[in-house]
Amino acid sequence: QVQLVESGGGLVQAGGSLRLSCAASGRTFSTYVMGWFRQAPGKEREFVAAISWSSGRTYYADSVKGRFTISRGNTKNTVYLQMNSLKPEDTAVYYCAAEPGVADTTTPSLWHAWGQGTQVTVSS
Repeated sequence: QVQLVESGGGLVQAGGSLRLSCAASGRTFSTYVMGWFRQAPGKEREFVAAISWSSGRTYYADSVKGRFTISRGNTKNTVYLQMNSLKPEDTAVYYCAAEPGVADTTTPSLWHAWGQGTQVTVSS
């Protein structure tokens, strides 16, 4: 069974940076796509970024392109989300997700393994 544990959230001022980590276990992830989603209060969960473990190909939501970078650890089953130039509208609970060969990275219902989430709060 896939287990995902996020860490690295916190409170930061607008313009600042945070790096989120997702430690994955329970599977061999070589065929998986790893993703980050977020959910703000009163809003639906939305796609942020994803990475193919095998190819390293990355995918980003338009709202975070140029500011966020998703990457995978070289020797550990860990995925990172480096978030720079943070804005108050980035405030949300951020979730790590994993799915083998997901066709559409942007649709939350197609992902079946989720972490518990980590809170990111950006103050203005």
